[in-house]
Amino acid sequence: MSKTEKTRIPEPETAAHPTAAHPTGVHPTGARPERVMTGLGVSPGLALGSAHVSDIAALSVPEYGIAPDEIRAELDRFDAAISLSRHQLLKLKEKSAALHGSAAEEVGYLLDAHLAMLTHSRLVRGVVARIQGQAINAEAAVRIEIEAIAESFALMGDVYLAARIDDIRVVGSRLIRNLTKTPFTAIGKLPQGTVLLADELTPADTALMDPSRIAGFATALGGAESHTAIMARSLGIPAVLGCVGLLQGIGHGDVVLINGTAGTVTINPSPATLAQYEAERLVALREKRQLDRLRQLPSITRDGIEIELQANLELPRELAQATEVAAAGIGLVRTEFLFMNREESPSEDEQVEALSLLVRGMAGKPVTIRTLDIGGDKLAYSLRGITADSPNPALGLRAIRLSLKYRPLLETQLAAILRAGAEGPVRILLPMISSLAEVRETREVLLATAERLKAAGVRIADPLPPLGIMIEVPGAALTADAFAAECDFFALGTNDLTQYALAIDRGDDQVAYLYNTLHPGVLRLIQFAAEAAVRAGIPISVCGEIAGDPRYTPLLLGLGIRTLSMAPASLPRVKQRLRMISIAEANRLVSQVMTQSDPGRIASLLEY
Repeated sequence: MSKTEKTRIPEPETAAHPTAAHPTGVHPTGARPERVMTGLGVSPGLALGSAHVSDIAALSVPEYGIAPDEIRAELDRFDAAISLSRHQLLKLKEKSAALHGSAAEEVGYLLDAHLAMLTHSRLVRGVVARIQGQAINAEAAVRIEIEAIAESFALMGDVYLAARIDDIRVVGSRLIRNLTKTPFTAIGKLPQGTVLLADELTPADTALMDPSRIAGFATALGGAESHTAIMARSLGIPAVLGCVGLLQGIGHGDVVLINGTAGTVTINPSPATLAQYEAERLVALREKRQLDRLRQLPSITRDGIEIELQANLELPRELAQATEVAAAGIGLVRTEFLFMNREESPSEDEQVEALSLLVRGMAGKPVTIRTLDIGGDKLAYSLRGITADSPNPALGLRAIRLSLKYRPLLETQLAAILRAGAEGPVRILLPMISSLAEVRETREVLLATAERLKAAGVRIADPLPPLGIMIEVPGAALTADAFAAECDFFALGTNDLTQYALAIDRGDDQVAYLYNTLHPGVLRLIQFAAEAAVRAGIPISVCGEIAGDPRYTPLLLGLGIRTLSMAPASLPRVKQRLRMISIAEANRLVSQVMTQSDPGRIASLLEY
């Protein structure tokens, strides 16, 4: 196992129900052959446990009547769900061609059958008839029609037809999921040691995962740089995405081994595979103990330069992880978690309570709170009234654009941050800034909100928190000098910066191979922004995924970055790396790197 792996299996003395034959407490089936599938390893580590396969039963299906004049709109909504479902299946079919041997043909046949069910099939005709005839919502019509088909098939007593109802249920589940956009509410109730398998998981789904219960997860769809992948890394849950054919022939309770580093999913691992896993697990535990010893050591380079290592947080429950690794602060609080998995947007008081918990928990260390960054692959059901489908969500109404268009949303959030700032030092970070006008307008809202709260006698941060921006749009990087004159600090969001600079949807597994932060164009944007911050004398950090990868540490230090913010689990290895190098060495590395035009050559330079 590589040095970047971690394990989700407890140490031997705390393992649940261990046995002499199987020290992990998980027993191989023996009667079923081992099957190994390959996807994208997006969150490193090993996880062994019992499978929970997502299905229609995990979805909450609303049922309500609609007015006669709403029927046309409901039919259009159903058509949109069919189109999205077909698009998802076609993506899977393209990927299935890369499978080995007969697997590609078998998965292809299965997906063709599912696609056929989304044309003018009995299922589709029946749902349309129920929407029109019973004046009910599309989700309920799908559920009722599936049960009606299942009942009629069962009465025929045909073994073949009985088997086909499972396929119909899978297609129906996809339709309902696309109609409701409802996360798997059952995720939070799964037993300890569960390995979750699903067709697809949204960031909202991932936010529901409890790392003490979910050992690991895998999906058939998804990209390595999607927000679901980022959240998996943040939670420290081993994960594999884009594993075509994942759900074929798997049932609840099957033994599953996830290797989030190698990107493999092993169903019903053999005794030999389990023995290898156990050996690797023990090696990982020894390495973890060695890294734990770094906790009290300073984050300084070999030549004595102090580097701030901060934590990125998705959810309040990650606070303990940040303090355990002695993070110097929270460099990025993604406030989207407050808006996910709920019917209504959080009130000001609710936001204050959640943010104050983080501020108090950091005991005087700085907490950087990013305003709402909903959009792209991050959706919030509570904002369904103001967000709409976009032809290109990554470039549409999202992040600061959404907040400024709906000012009450921004005012409430800024008020909550100001009130939480009375508990300790906070900074305000604005996402996806592309113009100075956005910064100026936000500052006006901030000042007006502060005056309103003061007039009402509400205790707020004093002085007002620093206001900074995410550098994640190429236009902002290229005009960083101008932004530096208006902002108090920069935070480099290298995930979106790479996506926008290279015109690659980082959540699309079809073009994932083109996503490369080491592209010379991306590195030049980072260098330009860093140099602008240094000239202006304002702090600059990197809070993108490369901050947590030790391979990039010398490169970032050489580019002038002195603050790195990352998933808490990544911090010990980055500390270990930076304590082994000097700034002089990092500067020499950057001098070499910035003359290169080939990302492969740059990657090889970072290996030394």
